Amino acid sequence: MTHKASKKLFIKTLTVTTILLIFVALGSVVTASDKKARNLDEESRKCLKCHGEARYYLTDTASGDSVKMKMYAELRIDLVNYLNGTHGAFKCTDCHSSDYTTVPHPASVKFETDYTCLDCHGGDEKYASFHFETIDEEYARSVHADSLGTDFNCWSCHNPHSYKLTGPKEKVVNKVAIDNGMCLSCHGNSIKFENLADKEIPNLINRHDWLPNQALHFKNVRCIDCHGAQNDSLSVAHLIKPKKNAVRKCVECHSTNSILMSSLYKHAVREKRNQLGFYNGVITNEAYIIGANRNYYLNVASIIIFALALLGIAIHSTFRILKHRRNAD
Repeated sequence: MTHKASKKLFIKTLTVTTILLIFVALGSVVTASDKKARNLDEESRKCLKCHGEARYYLTDTASGDSVKMKMYAELRIDLVNYLNGTHGAFKCTDCHSSDYTTVPHPASVKFETDYTCLDCHGGDEKYASFHFETIDEEYARSVHADSLGTDFNCWSCHNPHSYKLTGPKEKVVNKVAIDNGMCLSCHGNSIKFENLADKEIPNLINRHDWLPNQALHFKNVRCIDCHGAQNDSLSVAHLIKPKKNAVRKCVECHSTNSILMSSLYKHAVREKRNQLGFYNGVITNEAYIIGANRNYYLNVASIIIFALALLGIAIHSTFRILKHRRNAD
């Protein structure tokens, strides 16, 4: 009985402790979120009182009457994503007209010209490593610029209120998910695609029916790795080619000269082999690609074994021939 009672007491204590730890962890997360929210300036806080909610109240300044309105998805800003994003340190009016501080907003703000990346980053030595000017030139030659003109810009892919730069140490599978998510925000959204392109959205699965193991490719390779023209000076391709020029040959990736080494894995170690002898060895940290990850030592060993086999056959054949001639004599 004493043993059973002790066991029950231990289980009860463990359960209570676990629950307390969960509450402490949740409290820490909430506190951290609140702390970040408190770092938001008062002016931006007023903006997000409406733009950070699914519903907001619009008040008539003359009569004082209020009506509950729906905040459209494209105008809604997620506070956490904004604060964690690349531009999270900015106030709303750093990029938007100060006229937006007037609520309801005057109609004139609708004609405000959006900033582009070059308006802030162009010619700035601090951001020279990103080559924004080259990105702008590449994009101007892309199929997006050619087909959509001014209806498509930087913000069509890079949401300024949530975009977060992925570093070179980011896991490849995460990079793929993030970058492909940008593509699918249009190419996987019929309403957005058809509004932009003025045509019916194509079925991506059917368009890629020639590609074996589709799910595996979509999970581990970015759209731009096949559809973008690679540039050594850019971290990510911005010159998106017409579909007829997209990569379709398996050998382009599945070889020792895999194009993935100059695109998806370009930030990784640029050694031809790693210490275990694998070609494009850095890829093996994330995946194994047939043809691209051949092993140098296994290649040499297989050649030696093959040569020895041929030598054995030659020696055996020679002895058989000599024996046959001796018997004939």
